Amino acid sequence: MMNHNNHEYTIDTTIKITNFIPLIAIFCIIIAITVLLQWYHGFTVLGAMNDFMAAFFLIFGFFKIINLSKFVEAYCEYDLIAQQNRQYAYVYPFIELGLGFLYLFRIFPLLTNIVTLIIFAISSVSVFIALRKKNQIVCACLGAVFKLPMTYVSLLEDLLMVFMAFIMLFFNL
Repeated sequence: MMNHNNHEYTIDTTIKITNFIPLIAIFCIIIAITVLLQWYHGFTVLGAMNDFMAAFFLIFGFFKIINLSKFVEAYCEYDLIAQQNRQYAYVYPFIELGLGFLYLFRIFPLLTNIVTLIIFAISSVSVFIALRKKNQIVCACLGAVFKLPMTYVSLLEDLLMVFMAFIMLFFNL
């Protein structure tokens, strides 16, 4: 696990909206991509969720691999699986990228949604535990590119993925 005294990973404990400008901008880009894809293919709710998840995983996965070793350090601070198996932290961004391509090309939708549901349910629990412990850590959601604090926004992101994967599973069975 990472040393909490490591200067590089300390964060300002005061939460300001300006901390989230990169995340807000990225979500705007994801929404724009979703709208454009839906405009091109024809709008459906499940299609919009599928396109949103594709853009989300491709963008978030890309940010994680920019500086993979720093992502791994941050991710091992709170993820339950990564704490037990550091190799999982190295593979995780590529899992996200793979899920992004599977959603984008609508390949193996049942398996894709099941994997998403499991991974993000575990991630939600991991984030919730870290928040309950009031740990002052950096969220690894955007890798090491942006130093976002771990907040309930992180939990909301994970739960959104769980919710959309569950809905798509439910309506596609």
